[in-house]
Amino acid sequence: MGRVVILGVFVADTAYRADRQPKMGETILGRTFVLGPGGKGSNQSVAAAMAQRGTGGLTHFITRLGRDDFAQIARSTWAAAGVQPEVTEDLDSYTGAAFIFLEEATGNNAIIVAPGAAGRVSVEDVEAKRGLIEGAAVFVTQLEQPIPAALRGLEIARAAGVVTILNPAPAAPLDDAMLALCDFVTPNESEAEALTGLPVTSVAEAERAADALLAKGVGACVITLGGNGALYRDRTRSVHVPVISAGPVVETTGAGDAFNGGFAVALSEGRDVVDAVRFGCATAGISVTRPGTAPAMPDRAEIEALLARDLAAADVFLALDAGLRQDQRLRHAGLLGRLTRRDLGLL
Repeated sequence: MGRVVILGVFVADTAYRADRQPKMGETILGRTFVLGPGGKGSNQSVAAAMAQRGTGGLTHFITRLGRDDFAQIARSTWAAAGVQPEVTEDLDSYTGAAFIFLEEATGNNAIIVAPGAAGRVSVEDVEAKRGLIEGAAVFVTQLEQPIPAALRGLEIARAAGVVTILNPAPAAPLDDAMLALCDFVTPNESEAEALTGLPVTSVAEAERAADALLAKGVGACVITLGGNGALYRDRTRSVHVPVISAGPVVETTGAGDAFNGGFAVALSEGRDVVDAVRFGCATAGISVTRPGTAPAMPDRAEIEALLARDLAAADVFLALDAGLRQDQRLRHAGLLGRLTRRDLGLL
């Protein structure tokens, strides 16, 4: 099985659930508080390692940590999931943290990230892992660590023929030269809008935004659309993959990270890209039924079970649809027969 290498950030998530966000200067009472592991790169690494469980695949995560209690949360989280840590310990900084507001009614979120030590990930840190990146099947990065480090990782991977994925989060201005290093770019709606200046509120608008990114040199786009699934678009085909639901939505915070981790694993195993998008959607579909980010990531057996269930449901739908179409054809043929007989004076 292929190796996935991810460059990114670990932060400790401090998640507050409330009915609404407070206004400036206002204090409100929350419903719950949870402290746990987070950071897009770390979450994606956990998602990937969990999706590889039992397959022999490996996920390596390149980052920086401080030497503090939050760093211990990181290490224990990775050990439990099977992530291979590639950590530079930074004694001059702290392990990052994130404020996460969760809306009680919907599970929607708003996030502030202070990356701490991971915000000091450098080009030199990436160069030190050159051999690891060059030996990967898939390299993934985001934009929570400094962009020069992400750029260098993409350059090393592309030169070695490694599949490259850029999850452009949080949204930031990017040179076309950096985008051209990406086999896949995986923004959500707001990130796609930030990168292109085009609104993304529907599949059709997502297609236009994807075309704008393709014009900037990316190999292909996967725009995640929340409850509407994901759009895959390259220069020859466009496929809308509907959401793959595993149950009621509890929290959406880690959905994008779950998708990216699952998508990377599927690509590393040589799956067709649309199948890889479905695998990512299934990974995300399970994660949103659980609270938290890294703790919500499903394992391989859960993902495969959901995909099989979704495929079976699709087969039933197609069979019913085929039956309905056949019934309609028969009714239509009968109607034509009656009209013909009337025309002939037989009715």
